[in-house]
Amino acid sequence: MAKAGEIAAWLGVELEPGADVGVELLAVSSIEAAEISSIVFATDGKNLAVAVDSAAGLILAGHRAAEGVGDLRVLRVADARLAFAKVAQRLGASKRVTEIHATAVVDATVTLGEGTRVGAGSVLEEGVTIGRDCEIGPRVVIYAGTRLGDRVNVQAGAVLGGKGFGYARDSATGEYTLFPQQGTLVIEDDVDIGANTTIDRGALGETRIGAGSKLDNLVHIGHNCVIGRNVVIAAQTGISGSSVVEDGAILGGQVGIGEHALVGKGVILGGGAGVLSNKKMQGPGQVFWGRPARPLKEYLRDLASLKKR
Repeated sequence: MAKAGEIAAWLGVELEPGADVGVELLAVSSIEAAEISSIVFATDGKNLAVAVDSAAGLILAGHRAAEGVGDLRVLRVADARLAFAKVAQRLGASKRVTEIHATAVVDATVTLGEGTRVGAGSVLEEGVTIGRDCEIGPRVVIYAGTRLGDRVNVQAGAVLGGKGFGYARDSATGEYTLFPQQGTLVIEDDVDIGANTTIDRGALGETRIGAGSKLDNLVHIGHNCVIGRNVVIAAQTGISGSSVVEDGAILGGQVGIGEHALVGKGVILGGGAGVLSNKKMQGPGQVFWGRPARPLKEYLRDLASLKKR
């Protein structure tokens, strides 16, 4: 629960003159389901008109959408959708208590931060460290020594810190011997990890996922990879060992990246793009597509050329 004045302070804005700063809000809501204790948002004038007709106790609206609207429940913000998400997160965090499901297996050496919850059937091995206000879903496995920061959300079935896929081959016999996989996995603050995603530990060093990054379901990240801050990776993407994805990059669904590759800061890889081993894809805002991945204009030109044949 929070009062309207507190929410305005969270967002760094002010309520309308004369608005009741003491109105108590319990949760975010859709406009259709809004009650007097609900917070809703509107991104345009049409939705705002509907919100004003609802029972909502607080309405987040962009400055342009709110022009000429005199309802004292309207809180004017730069980006209503973003503000709504931030408020929802803040309200959720304020309710959290530390909780370990009875069926979870948590080693005695595990460290859990305040407000962190561990779901049914999850396994946390020795030396795992998890920060504050984290959500570990059902049937998550976190291997020994893995470290998670604050506000990390891990959905069901994810496997974190397992051994990487690295072998030494005997050229004489063709046999493979597992290369040491004794490094660590570090996941920084505010990372979301989707269902059935797997992230391997480093071989001798570490694998690291930067703060604020968001990983969809069924993503695989190999050993010794470094994922920067605020990276978005969509479903079924696979990243081979020792590759680097720098800050702010966006990877579409089913992207494949070879080993020792570099995806530069702010680069966008379209769905299904393939990056060859040791390849460097650079240029903030540059879009690459295709297999092998190449600049979008070049990819579209090649498609047009094929169509003419």
